[in-house]
Amino acid sequence: MDLPSSAEKIVVGNREIYLVGTAHVSMKSVEDVSAVVAAVNPDAVCIELCQGRMNSIRDRDAWRKMDIFKVIKEKKVPLLLAQLVLSSFYRKLGKQLEVAPGAEMIRGAEEAERLGITLVLADRAIDVTLKRVWGGLSFFQKMMFMFDVFPAMIFSTGKIDAEEIERLKEADHLETAMAELAKAFPAIKERLITERDIYLAEKIRTAPGERVVAVVGAGHVAGIKRYINSQNDLAPLMVVPRKSIIGPILSWGIPVAIVAMIIFGFTKSAAMGEDSLWIWVLCTGGFGALGALAAWAHPLAILLTFILSPIQKAGWAAGLLQAWLHKPTVADLEAVPEAAESLKGFWGNALIRILLIVTLVGLGVWIGRFLAVALIAKRIFS
Repeated sequence: MDLPSSAEKIVVGNREIYLVGTAHVSMKSVEDVSAVVAAVNPDAVCIELCQGRMNSIRDRDAWRKMDIFKVIKEKKVPLLLAQLVLSSFYRKLGKQLEVAPGAEMIRGAEEAERLGITLVLADRAIDVTLKRVWGGLSFFQKMMFMFDVFPAMIFSTGKIDAEEIERLKEADHLETAMAELAKAFPAIKERLITERDIYLAEKIRTAPGERVVAVVGAGHVAGIKRYINSQNDLAPLMVVPRKSIIGPILSWGIPVAIVAMIIFGFTKSAAMGEDSLWIWVLCTGGFGALGALAAWAHPLAILLTFILSPIQKAGWAAGLLQAWLHKPTVADLEAVPEAAESLKGFWGNALIRILLIVTLVGLGVWIGRFLAVALIAKRIFS
């Protein structure tokens, strides 16, 4: 059987499984999928997509249907922003190479539909993966990620040539990249790669038919081969971690500590107590307002941020006010994918701006709180 170099046959019991390791923005990968399906004539095709990602790729009206007020109230802004950044990163690469991100997965789905055979969406739901990745990071790792990886993806130009894309399909290059990621964020590799290797392996192993073609990212091939010959319980991999107790402790503990220090300051002198109170208001309100300003918020949203930052939930309130003052139009919603591909578009789109306001205000308030604690403690106890 004449198969492309990206395909590999493995035998599981009395069944034949053909793994096609792909790069997600490679036209050659798209062609490889069709070639393998034609050569194998499988009973089922598995693709590395979940239902949510499948819908987002196929449904061009997905953003148009979004209720931004509901997103903010249900506290889904960080998840949505993370998905947007990831998709924009791939879109920038795909546009340069003239192939849509995930095109090889869609080709796999099209081949299954054309042949009238079973299509298996073999990947774990994207929201579960992102929540498990985020939940597996410590508070300080989350801060590192926010200041390191996240901005790098936003500001990336996406300039990479087709030859480099094909090199990324080689196991040694991918393993090197994963090793570097694991050094800084071992929990990310475990939950983003290893857990999905297990999930994909089990879905592929249990796919119907004697011949199965599985279209997966090249980085998953080694892991899938490692786990596919044994039965794997997927239930633990679907559990969303409970929120860390550190977040609520810091969220409420810092204000309580500040109030205690301010009261203690008043016991020493009225002037010291008043100064401590102003430090708290100006640091939290000032940095929160700077976050809103950096996101190009409406002046009233910036003012509301300054007022509420010393108390709680300024980011959500500012986001809701911005959405009310400048409700995204249908054109804004439709333009989200393209807008996210450039820095100007990222800040210029009405819907993305709301997401940025919620995120940057929250980040600014946290910075203000830590600074206020340090300044007040130094003033009172020095």
